[in-house]
Amino acid sequence: MDLHGKVAVVTGGAHRVGKGIALALAREGAHVVVHYGRAADEADDTRREIESFGVEAYPVQADLAKPDEIDALFAAVKDYFGRLDVLVNSAANFIKEPFDQITLDSWKDALQVNLRAPFLCSQQAARLMKQSSRPSDESALIVNISDLMGIQPWRNFVQHGVAKAGLNQLTQVMAVELAPAIRVNAIVPGPILPPANLPPDAWQRIYEAVPLKRPGNPGYIAQTVVFLAANDFITGAIIPVDGGGHLVGPRQG
Repeated sequence: MDLHGKVAVVTGGAHRVGKGIALALAREGAHVVVHYGRAADEADDTRREIESFGVEAYPVQADLAKPDEIDALFAAVKDYFGRLDVLVNSAANFIKEPFDQITLDSWKDALQVNLRAPFLCSQQAARLMKQSSRPSDESALIVNISDLMGIQPWRNFVQHGVAKAGLNQLTQVMAVELAPAIRVNAIVPGPILPPANLPPDAWQRIYEAVPLKRPGNPGYIAQTVVFLAANDFITGAIIPVDGGGHLVGPRQG
């Protein structure tokens, strides 16, 4: 896919990895819908950076735990751009709890944001993608941002890991269901950015545990999204971008 003039939606696109993805797509010529939940100021900053590349940026607020707001997000995309070519499901929450302290509410929160929302966003996106004109040999693209916890059983991240494992399966199911018009792939990041409030020594222990013994950065994930847009013979792939973290056992604790 040549991204010039195409339209992309990046959920969680106002900051962290989502922002890196949004900026990379903009550099390649795509107009970008920057979804955000509460980070309005950061979304506006990202909008300005995207517009510096000579493309359009359209920030849209939505609570992805609410299906009606997901519907409104994609209605806004249709009204504003009239088409959609790329969806990146990057928004996530990250809940850490011991197994015996997990409540129904935290279980629900994890699965709503990390699994149900990507499904609903993809469903809405697929409808709009199929209505959007493009060359007969060009497919639209959905990319899910997964997690190592979806392929490794990390202690104290039960509901997060279950949701991301479901997202990996959803990726492959959608790849079959939506082909050939839409390709669907997932990226599994490793130690890209430290979680908020994590002490530097703890972050160092995390990234030194992977074979490459160094952290990544959002650019590595963004480059992979752009690659998946360009290579139109990949669908149903779950791609680790993790410094080799998937090759070693999960961090426990």
